[in-house]
Amino acid sequence: MPNEAVPSLADLVTGEKRVLAAALAAIEIAADSDALAQLLDDACAAARAHVVGLTGPPGVGKSTLTNGLVARARAGNRTVGVIAVDPSSRRTGGALLGDRARIVTDPNDRGVYVRSMAARDRLGGLSNETVAAMVLMRAIYDRVIVESVGIGQSEADISFCADTVVLCVQPGSGDSLQFMKAGVMELPDIVVVTKADMTDAARRARADVEGALTLVAAKPGWQVPVLPVAAARGEGVAELDAAIEHHHAFLGDGDRLDAQRRAQEEFWVDEAIRSHFGTTGIAATRRHDHGAGDGPFTKRIAILRKLASRLDS
Repeated sequence: MPNEAVPSLADLVTGEKRVLAAALAAIEIAADSDALAQLLDDACAAARAHVVGLTGPPGVGKSTLTNGLVARARAGNRTVGVIAVDPSSRRTGGALLGDRARIVTDPNDRGVYVRSMAARDRLGGLSNETVAAMVLMRAIYDRVIVESVGIGQSEADISFCADTVVLCVQPGSGDSLQFMKAGVMELPDIVVVTKADMTDAARRARADVEGALTLVAAKPGWQVPVLPVAAARGEGVAELDAAIEHHHAFLGDGDRLDAQRRAQEEFWVDEAIRSHFGTTGIAATRRHDHGAGDGPFTKRIAILRKLASRLDS
């Protein structure tokens, strides 16, 4: 794709779905182009949305919960972008489950955009393309929801993408015990017990999760809430939405949100280098200044090109 086919940020913020679709297509077609890197850096600098990451085991009800949060956002006249990350097909590399089909939206509503993306080869469920799509949507919408393929011991990528991580637990599934063993309870800012109309099982699951949270270090200044939600019946979604807004306000107090996003950007650069050149390449790049004023995507491409040229020489 030529640089001319990559939209500008000015085009993107108009909210036209066709422009966003073109930019999302460029993420895969023009992945290493200077024009795309500049667009992503511009979008990073113009971030406006609060990014919510929904994660949890398959079948826990994340798509139903996403539907409820989208409906509340639109009822409150807030715009929202959704990225539904699915496992990858080994044959085609595309999204396998098609979560987009389970998220109900009005195609004529310019205030909401849903995109299914494949996890590719990432164990944590978030490919480089997913992060780039989030960055683009974050510059356009009031809220971005990233629905992850799942979570486990080595699947913590959602915390390097979202501002607020929402972990979903299903009653009667034994999830809380697995989470305690895996150390996953260190990740969420909010925990949701889904399908809470399963009353006794939901109460036991909530108690298990609250117990698991006492075994991990508390997040400074933040008490992780455990909320029962029956999204299919519309119960508890308002409380979850309020908890998300409360965490957003918490992050906005002082330098918390900026510091968190700076750490995420560092992770994106390191992960790109690590996947191409390994930890030795990262150590080598730390000895050289690659432009302190550059955004993470321009910096990433500059470092990758410099290392590639050294390897080719």
